[in-house]
Amino acid sequence: MKTEDVQGYLDSGLDLVLTHGLNIVIALIILIIGLRIIKAITNGAGRAMEKRNVDDSLRPFLKTIISVVLKIMLVISVVSMVGIETTSFIAILGAAGLAVGLALSGTLQNFAGGVIILLLKPFKVGDFIDAQGHMGTVNEIQIFHTILKTPDNKTVILPNGPVSTGSLTNFSTEPQRRVDMVFGIGYDDDIDKAKEIFNRLIKEETRGLAEPAPMVVLGELADSSVNFNVRLWANAGDYWGIYFDFHEKVKKTFDKEGVGIPFPQMDVHMHNEK
Repeated sequence: MKTEDVQGYLDSGLDLVLTHGLNIVIALIILIIGLRIIKAITNGAGRAMEKRNVDDSLRPFLKTIISVVLKIMLVISVVSMVGIETTSFIAILGAAGLAVGLALSGTLQNFAGGVIILLLKPFKVGDFIDAQGHMGTVNEIQIFHTILKTPDNKTVILPNGPVSTGSLTNFSTEPQRRVDMVFGIGYDDDIDKAKEIFNRLIKEETRGLAEPAPMVVLGELADSSVNFNVRLWANAGDYWGIYFDFHEKVKKTFDKEGVGIPFPQMDVHMHNEK
């Protein structure tokens, strides 16, 4: 490379610095200050939503949207100050966005699923749900994922796309639930006595509700047992306490009053052939 060419490049670079250097410095200052202002605006919006009792599930989503939109506007403003044509820049961003969108189609589905969940509200933070084969309490609803806490304190991250389109059971929607239990007695045991025990234990259960009325019915003549269906209504928060305690009380009462709880048996007959 000739000396004249090197000198020409240096002169061109110097002219560029002299022409746009001040604008670049100002743009960097505005970028730094703008990011701090956006952070303050986002935090302020979060506090305002909290005062207005905006749903906990919606706050992180709205804060993220506000932050992303403001940052895009800031970047476009800073780029225009440097001297780059914003129309061309926006066109480049659009093309890049289309390419990224095609590459991340699954992620966009999760984003759309998050919007649907937040708008239709099939569940909210604090609900206990069964979705995509996982059960747990909704800990957080993010733009792309829903985070559950299982009863044994595991964290499950579910993509919002399948959650919004798949089947889902929300155990927290209704304030009351029916506790369904099945108990078996032997064929030689007195079914009237067993029924009286079930009704007595239901009356002793203070957490059970009088309405709707409890139910004790003979549900099945099974292979090794006579099965009773015992059903009583309770507040949703008392469901598991009643379920576990009632099973323990039935076992102790059956043992005390001589009612048998059978287990599967098989009779094997052996024939000797001469």
